[in-house]
Amino acid sequence: MKLTIDVAATDGAARTGTIATPRGVLPTPLFMPVGTKAAVKTLTPPDLEALGVPLILGNTYHLMLKPGADLVADLGGLHRFMSWDGHVLTDSGGFQIFSLKPKVTDEGATFRSTYDGSTHHLSPEEAAVIQSKLGGDIQMVLDVCPPLPSTDRVVRAAVERTGRWAERGRRSFLEQGGWRADRGLDQAQFGIVQGGIDHALRAESAQRTVAIDFDGYAIGGLSVGETRAEMVPALAAALAHLPEDQPRYLMGVGDPASIVEAVGLGVDLFDCVLPSRHARHGTVLTGEGRLMIKNLAYERDEGPLDATCPCSVCARYTRAYLRHLHRLGEPTGAHLLTVHNVAWLSNLVVGLRAAIAEGRYDAARRAVLDVWG
Repeated sequence: MKLTIDVAATDGAARTGTIATPRGVLPTPLFMPVGTKAAVKTLTPPDLEALGVPLILGNTYHLMLKPGADLVADLGGLHRFMSWDGHVLTDSGGFQIFSLKPKVTDEGATFRSTYDGSTHHLSPEEAAVIQSKLGGDIQMVLDVCPPLPSTDRVVRAAVERTGRWAERGRRSFLEQGGWRADRGLDQAQFGIVQGGIDHALRAESAQRTVAIDFDGYAIGGLSVGETRAEMVPALAAALAHLPEDQPRYLMGVGDPASIVEAVGLGVDLFDCVLPSRHARHGTVLTGEGRLMIKNLAYERDEGPLDATCPCSVCARYTRAYLRHLHRLGEPTGAHLLTVHNVAWLSNLVVGLRAAIAEGRYDAARRAVLDVWG
């Protein structure tokens, strides 16, 4: 199912609009929290609904191991399994090729389970089948994400293998069309652009991926060791060759400075574990930068985490109380800090939509970079 974006306003290359799917409408730009194991850590689906989150990401590698794709399919797919009516995007396992360093050949990747040490093989075809069983709204094609810095040879090899796998993954996805239709699934599949920080390779990978004709497009392999100054022009080189009428998704990027730079180039979708991971370690996102809640300065502080934040946590709880919970390792503390961080980052992106619509994106971008750059 090809997804298109209805652009409502632009300001330079930045754009705001909507992506219509069979499940509903996604406003853009949009940040999606990561629900690795069919849950955003410490949050429930009602929490996400209250925060206005319309899209979350599920991790194919972890879900194929526990509880298993067949079990999820038998129980009605991720939406029913999680009791979540919003959208779900599933990644392909490509990031785990980067992070877990499995044995990789042209046939696919052979992983050792992080749970019990058992061996599992994941090919581009199997990644498409597993994600169809998981039943998300959008699935990603399997790719190879090289770390940065890497040699030219390593990055070139990743682009070549990603291109070949994209053709195989797309073929597998299309061959399952009848299977998905029988189960009432109307999924989209996104291709992924690689190429490190080599502008020519980024352009080449984008052109090859578009030629396969995916339902949307993602840029992977950034925010994996390079500087932001290296990331931004590499991202621009890829975006220049992606269709303007389809969604553009920058994978694994969630820091405010990178988000505003990417939105300014025309990116629509983002995901990252940053807000929930920061919360568990006591790092709070605020309009004045990072706040470390464990610091002694907040022991008697009766103010909110961020006086400008409209979230339920800032409306009710003090820094002193949240510091107390965090220092004792109380799960409630991680929950409340995660609610705030997800709300804060989501509200940042909502604010960027308004800035684009009102023709003041550059000023909004500079304001974020002054704090987070």
